[in-house]
Amino acid sequence: MYYSAGNYEAFAHPKKPEGADKKSAYIIGSGLAGLTAAFYLVRDAQIKGDRIKILERDPLPGGACDGFHDPKNGFVMRGGREMDNHFEVMWDVYKDVPSASDPNVSVLDEYRWLNNEDPNYSLCRATAHCGKKLPTGHDFTLDREAQKELLRLFLTPEKDLEGKKISDCFTDHFYRSNFWLYWQTMFAFQEWSSALEMKRYLQRYVHHIDGLPDFTALRFTRYNQYESMILPLMKYLTEHGVTFVPRCEVKNVLFDAEDNERKVATGIEVILGGKAQTIPLTEDDLVFITNGSCVDSTRYGNQTTAPSYQSLKDKEGDSWNMWRKMAAQVRDGSFGNVDAFSGNIEETNWMSATIDVDDTLLPYITSITQRDPHTGKVCTGGIVTVKDSWDCWRCSWTINRQGQFKDQPKNRTLIWFYGLYTNRPGNYVKKPMRDCTGIEVAEEWMYHIGVPTDKIEEYASNHANTTTAFMPYIDAFFQPRKESDRPLVVPHGALNFAFIGQFAEIPHDTIFTTEYSM
Repeated sequence: MYYSAGNYEAFAHPKKPEGADKKSAYIIGSGLAGLTAAFYLVRDAQIKGDRIKILERDPLPGGACDGFHDPKNGFVMRGGREMDNHFEVMWDVYKDVPSASDPNVSVLDEYRWLNNEDPNYSLCRATAHCGKKLPTGHDFTLDREAQKELLRLFLTPEKDLEGKKISDCFTDHFYRSNFWLYWQTMFAFQEWSSALEMKRYLQRYVHHIDGLPDFTALRFTRYNQYESMILPLMKYLTEHGVTFVPRCEVKNVLFDAEDNERKVATGIEVILGGKAQTIPLTEDDLVFITNGSCVDSTRYGNQTTAPSYQSLKDKEGDSWNMWRKMAAQVRDGSFGNVDAFSGNIEETNWMSATIDVDDTLLPYITSITQRDPHTGKVCTGGIVTVKDSWDCWRCSWTINRQGQFKDQPKNRTLIWFYGLYTNRPGNYVKKPMRDCTGIEVAEEWMYHIGVPTDKIEEYASNHANTTTAFMPYIDAFFQPRKESDRPLVVPHGALNFAFIGQFAEIPHDTIFTTEYSM
């Protein structure tokens, strides 16, 4: 497919490329970008699956699209995915991937039927005063000055926004608006994030602006992102012979790049089974490289332990180190600037939690959501932002269709909770979020949904189990940047390799989406 070129491009089947039977492929990273690369190699390039290998450092594929049940600590979801009907590449892939629940229908079919029968909308976008609905309505509360600032950004050429922050383009008129409350908490932008990227978001989703206050613009999967999106795609690839190589840490990709006009990947340095080795490459070996990762160096916490983040340092992490080694091999800067994204953990971190509760908390939940989560249908319809936390953790929470996991007990409800400012004390728990145990994070959430203070400690300890994830680079791709800071998918002179994922430059499209990865 070529962006949104319509049915003419979308429905046409490509011819088998000349020389396809001689090609092999190595894909570095098994997130959505890597899995999608493998899918197109199988379906469109018609390369046999047994000639495709996916190298992954972690034991499970999926990258940031995770969701798992740790028998010792509990359920873990680092994040969630909000989908749009104009994710052309995503739906092109999933129309040909069988559903995990019924192999006779596609993931796209199942997804569309679900969202037609159970459309998404929110009955409470924000709360204040310990669980009371904030009457935001559909009013963006943008005064005339804020409207001018928004329009000015929309019309400014991207070149003029390189290196600029959102705060360079807006004043307090804008930050006081409901629009900014909706926008920041939905997309995880910060005042210091890239103004260029915000412009792209405004243009990409202009058709959904009216749906921001009640989330009618959004669609969600039935289960967590791993079970609904990753597992079906993995099954498709495995059935076509693709090999997954877990616990394979790629340290570097070697290039012959003396001539800027001809760059060739010649080897992949890996650690596999505890041993360092180099995979030799020929010009018939294709390499797809996921450079950078928003979940690099994630630190986990559990019910009684806070995440251990203190040893983290700017610019460090396996994905950044690999990218830096690759970039050092070219003289023309065509492999990008890794430090533009990895250089300031204080600006790029936030933290999430998965709170698993029993029915003791149900009355407080339903008083806000006005829906019973046990129906298996839309519950919050997107995040509920806690306005009282604006100067503290700036937190939001959501309950997607339950059960979120297929093995989740029927009398349990999973809440996904996140805070944008992990270095500030909470409203109830007077500690920075990143220093909190799972119990303490649950206590803060319970305070904000109206649980009486004399019951909070007992409920958080005995009626909830909470896991946490501190992600130092989760907003890394939102850092102010120049066009040259991310390598092109196919850099100038590249012969047998490409960059994929959130840190490769795709004109006009927006990061932090499944579509961009794919």
